[in-house]
Amino acid sequence: MSNPSPPKSFLPLDSLFENPVFAGGLGLAGLGAAAALGRRWVIKGASLVKKRLLVDLEISKQDESYQWVLAWLSLPRQEHSGFITSRLTRIHHMSMKTAISKTANGPASAQFMVQSGYGKHIIRYKNAFIQIDREKQSSHNHTTGEPHETVTLTTLYAHREVFRDIFQEAYQLARAAQEGKTIMWTSRGIDWERFGDARRKRPLDSVILDKGIKERIVDDVKDFLGRQKWYVDRGIPYRRGYLLYGPPGSGKSSFIQALAGELDFGVAIINLSERGMQDDKLAHLLTKLPQRTILLLEDADAAFVNRRKADADGYNGATVTFSGLLNALDGVAAGEERIAFLTTNHIDRLDEALIRPGRVDMTVRIGWATRHQAIQIWDRFYGDRDVQSKGRELFLDKLEQLGLIDTADGGLREGATRRYTSTAAIQGLFITNKDDMGGAVEMAEGLIPRIYEPELEQPGALKMPA
Repeated sequence: MSNPSPPKSFLPLDSLFENPVFAGGLGLAGLGAAAALGRRWVIKGASLVKKRLLVDLEISKQDESYQWVLAWLSLPRQEHSGFITSRLTRIHHMSMKTAISKTANGPASAQFMVQSGYGKHIIRYKNAFIQIDREKQSSHNHTTGEPHETVTLTTLYAHREVFRDIFQEAYQLARAAQEGKTIMWTSRGIDWERFGDARRKRPLDSVILDKGIKERIVDDVKDFLGRQKWYVDRGIPYRRGYLLYGPPGSGKSSFIQALAGELDFGVAIINLSERGMQDDKLAHLLTKLPQRTILLLEDADAAFVNRRKADADGYNGATVTFSGLLNALDGVAAGEERIAFLTTNHIDRLDEALIRPGRVDMTVRIGWATRHQAIQIWDRFYGDRDVQSKGRELFLDKLEQLGLIDTADGGLREGATRRYTSTAAIQGLFITNKDDMGGAVEMAEGLIPRIYEPELEQPGALKMPA
């Protein structure tokens, strides 16, 4: 009996596998799958090795150290100031940052700073190779529209301590650049940003106020700065408020800038009459003030003026309300560790609720120029050339005749009409006559203001507290 033949497959698989074209394609597909799987494992392995061997440090543009690091990277290979001594720079793509100081007639000066551009760069610092990746991200600040930026430093994990040295040098470099200068801050959206370049510190003795006023404020501020524990132990919010009021040009803002330089503080300026300034924005800004900064609220009376009626162009946008200003100064969410100065030319427009202790602890009138101030300003400009002070006596006599200052006895000269002038006007007169004392005396009549504001002529009801 013959063996039966094997049954034929329903699908002709045998013929397919016997087909050299199909078998070859199947082999290639298998090789491709194996290669893809191997590639995946290689990537995972490389990522694991990178995590184990490398370390990244990301710095956001919102962080204070962002500009410090960019400035540090811009230094040449050998820096004579002693900061960088062993760094080999391999940055080939650069970007420019330009700061321009403008005047009424156009740009007065420009400062150029070359920074590392966007992309990847390699540097060597203290025998450690570091990759610098500066990146502009697709996300952006919804308030300003500026894209977010980051700088990422990557090096071997074993060299991670080099990051600390880099930040220390970058900080010291930034500190040296700001030495002897005052940083000014302004609000942009809901954030603070530096307002132009840091300004050279103004000497405190260059601001001439009436006798005893400057010294009293300075002593009070320094006493406050040295008593933080005293406030904490008694559960008192650690903040101090000052109100300076008086006519324009009397030296209110100049004194605050000089005080900041004396204390090595910055100045953060908020103009309450600025368009778009509203209650929640003001409160938010006051809770995130830059450290070691004096808060300056200019034109405090602006919170009491209905600008919707006052603006000729019909502006009806958001404004700061009286209650919003009070809550920002000492409400539940108000920040602490704060020195705040409010200035106004019209104290009569302020409500008593604003200037009560806790919001304003010291109220000081800085008024029209006095005899004491006229003498001090004259000596500052002409003291080294005024032989036996004859020019000063002529100038004071002229001011007495015009009724701009009192006599040495403290009264008005007989026949003179009471008038007022500002220290800014006297200083402007002396600047015009830098080397001509006689010209300053002859032109003294120009110190008489053309327009008077009667409410600014009198000292007012509020006095500096005893």
